[in-house]
Amino acid sequence: MAVLDDRAAARRLADRFGFGPRPGEPVPALDDLLAPGSARQAPQLAALPDRKDKKEEKQARAEQEQRLTLWWLDRMVADDAERLTWFWHGHFATSEQKVRTPSLMLTQNETFHRLGRGAFTGLAKALVVDPAMLKWLDGNDNKVGSPNENLAREFMELFALGVGHYSEQDVRESARALTGWTLDKKTGAAALKPQRQDRGPKQIFGRTADFTAESFVDLVLERPESAAFVTGRLWFRLVSPTPPPPDAHQRIIAAYGPGRDIQAALRAIAGEPAFRDTAATIVKQPVEWLVGLLRATGLKASDLEPKKLLNGLRGMGQLPFRPPSVGGWPAGGAWLTTSAGVARLNLARLVAQKARDDALGRLPETFGIDTWSNRTRKALDGVAKDPRTLLTVAACAPEYVVSG
Repeated sequence: MAVLDDRAAARRLADRFGFGPRPGEPVPALDDLLAPGSARQAPQLAALPDRKDKKEEKQARAEQEQRLTLWWLDRMVADDAERLTWFWHGHFATSEQKVRTPSLMLTQNETFHRLGRGAFTGLAKALVVDPAMLKWLDGNDNKVGSPNENLAREFMELFALGVGHYSEQDVRESARALTGWTLDKKTGAAALKPQRQDRGPKQIFGRTADFTAESFVDLVLERPESAAFVTGRLWFRLVSPTPPPPDAHQRIIAAYGPGRDIQAALRAIAGEPAFRDTAATIVKQPVEWLVGLLRATGLKASDLEPKKLLNGLRGMGQLPFRPPSVGGWPAGGAWLTTSAGVARLNLARLVAQKARDDALGRLPETFGIDTWSNRTRKALDGVAKDPRTLLTVAACAPEYVVSG
C-alpha cells in the first residue's frame, strides 16, 4: 500500500474532516477539526402564512428555505464544525421537499450540530422523534391499530443496521413501538399522545417487551451489526468507497465502543494507516467542492448572487436540505456527469468573478495542490494570462474536484 507523506496526509485530514485549509493559515489539527466550533446564530424563521393562501405561503417558504441554505453554506465556509453536521444531514437524509417547513429543517440541523460529535445513541433517539423526520417518514401517521412502517424500516436499513439485518416481523413490531408521536401544528414540536400509542408487548429480534421509541433505539443499537454499519458509513463518506481492511475496521469499532462514541471512532479512523492510502480518493460532493472553493478565494456564499449560486448547486445535483431520497445523495462518479461538469464550470466562473485579487495571484497556494497532471498543466498554461479564467479552470480540474 502506497501512503501519503505527512504533509499530504494533513491536507487529506483537512479535506475529509473539514472543508479544506484556508490559504495562508496552518492546516488544522485533528483536535481543531473535531471541536464544537463557534457559537451559532441561527436565522429566525417566522411561522408560515396560512396555507389557505397558497401563493403567499409558497413564496414565504421559498424565501425561508433560501435564507436557511445561504446561512448554512456561510457557516460551512466559516467553521469546520459544520462538516459533521453536513455528514449527519446526508446520513439521516430528510428533505424540505416533503417537510415543507424550513423551521423544522433548522431544528433538525441544530440537533445534528449539537449531538453529532457525541454518542450515536443520543443522536439516534433524538432523530426518531424529530419533527422533520416524523413528517418525512410518516411517523406523524403512526398510531395504535394502524401502524405506519416507514420510519421503523428506514431507521434499521439506512440509519442504524443496514440491509439484511432485520425481518419483516421486526419492521412491523418496531412500527408499533414508534406509535404515538405526532407533530403539534401550532408549536412545531413533537409530542407523545398516549391515546395514539400502542402499549402492548412487541417481539423484536426475538425479544418481547412493551418497547417504546427509546427502548426500540436501544435494542437496535445493541445489535452487533449496528456498530459495524455506523462506523462503515463514516469511513465510506470520509475516507473511501472501499471498505477499511477488516483489522482496521475492528479497531474503529472498538474505539466506537459500547458508548457509541462518534468522536472516538473518528479519531481511530484518522489514525489508521489505511487513512493514508494513496488510493483512498473521494470525488467531492458539490457542496463540499463549493465550500472549499469559497474558502480558498476568501468569499462567503452570501457574497454571490443567490439565484445563480443555488441554480449552480441544483445543476450539479445537490442542494442542502433537499436530498433526493431517504437514502441520501450518491457518491463517486455520480458527480462527474457531463451536465454536472457544465454546472460546475459555470459556478466556478461565478466564484472567480467575485474572488479577491490576492486569491488570484497565488493559485498553487489557493488550492493547496502541489502537482498538476501534464494535461491539467497544459490547460492552465493556455489561460495563464487571464487570472479569473485560470482560477475557473483550476477549480474544475480533476486534482481539485477529487480529494486525493
